[in-house]
Amino acid sequence: MGMMRNSLLLLLLTLAVLVSVSHAETGKPCSDYTFGNSKERYAACSSLPVLDSFLHWTYHPSTHTVDLAFRRTGAAASEWVAWALNPTGTGMIGAQCLIAYVDPSSGAPRAHTSAIASYRTALQPGNLSFAVPSLRAEFGNKEMIIRATIKLPQGRTSFPQAWQFGPVTSSGQLRQHGAAPGNLGATATIDFSTGTSTPTSRRSSSKNIHGALNVVSWGIMMPVGAMAARYLKVFNVANPAWFYVHVTCQASAYIVGVAGWVTGLILGTRSPGVQHTPHRYMGIALFVLATLQALSIRLRPKPDHKYRIYWNAYHHITGYIVILLSIGNIIVGLEILDPGKKWKRAYYVMLIALVAIATLLEALSSFVVAKRKRNQQQNSVDVDGCSA
Repeated sequence: MGMMRNSLLLLLLTLAVLVSVSHAETGKPCSDYTFGNSKERYAACSSLPVLDSFLHWTYHPSTHTVDLAFRRTGAAASEWVAWALNPTGTGMIGAQCLIAYVDPSSGAPRAHTSAIASYRTALQPGNLSFAVPSLRAEFGNKEMIIRATIKLPQGRTSFPQAWQFGPVTSSGQLRQHGAAPGNLGATATIDFSTGTSTPTSRRSSSKNIHGALNVVSWGIMMPVGAMAARYLKVFNVANPAWFYVHVTCQASAYIVGVAGWVTGLILGTRSPGVQHTPHRYMGIALFVLATLQALSIRLRPKPDHKYRIYWNAYHHITGYIVILLSIGNIIVGLEILDPGKKWKRAYYVMLIALVAIATLLEALSSFVVAKRKRNQQQNSVDVDGCSA
């Protein structure tokens, strides 16, 4: 029963601690952001999927206007940033841009509007197809902000949006933006009335692949493999099948998990200004511990070796830590990815199901072990009685 209590305590601690860790990171880059010393807050905000960018806005139905703030973190004074609506298409042509940069001659942030009619645009100032009653730029702490009020065109509230950044020359010319995946994927659909911003599926595919690989490997296969080793070996009929199930699950989880880890590194290089510090550090720790766990198999002593007990202790403790980090980092990652409530609920339901199954197996295995000990003691008494 002591083993069962310890297992239940560990499982409950896993859920409680890691859910709290996820909330520590949730919402900080967007909804809790404060604009300098201003107490102004916007009604809605969206963490845009690429280029370290965020959009905050308040929609006024009575006037069909939007107060907005577009900001890009990790910006340099030698860069321009732009945010645009495209009332007539989904690409660059037709984009109605709000542009901000730091004037090299004065060092002051500047803002202007520019309508893009060709791919060879120099982002020169010009009027847009809709009214912009107010527009200004702010720069500080490596963050460029465009503050504006716009009159939504055509009586609509949903539009394709785009955002970009590029270099500014010493003479103040705005040069073409880069062709990195983040630059090419900086588009989404914005609905000001519902408060939603939806990236295109192609743009968010890397994040979705990263999340799917890690959920399947670290979040499902790894715990299942651990449960196989802990509970199946109690039953004589499962020997030695439990060992092969355990090794297959853990090895597969590690291989798929490494693939997920690599996609995370790639995403990090594409968005250098976005710092999901807990998620990154937990991922690094998870990879290191899982790799050490895999390598330790080569050093496993024979079952009757005097050091086998220490290897077993290391193997079990490291395995539990890996599972703790796995579940925790997946929860944190889901909050960052924000795939929708149904996907989060699906993972939480699956996690609760694993906990419930582990609890039942813990009780069943404890019962089997206790019954086996009683039978052994009874057989020992019978043998002693016959000998007497």
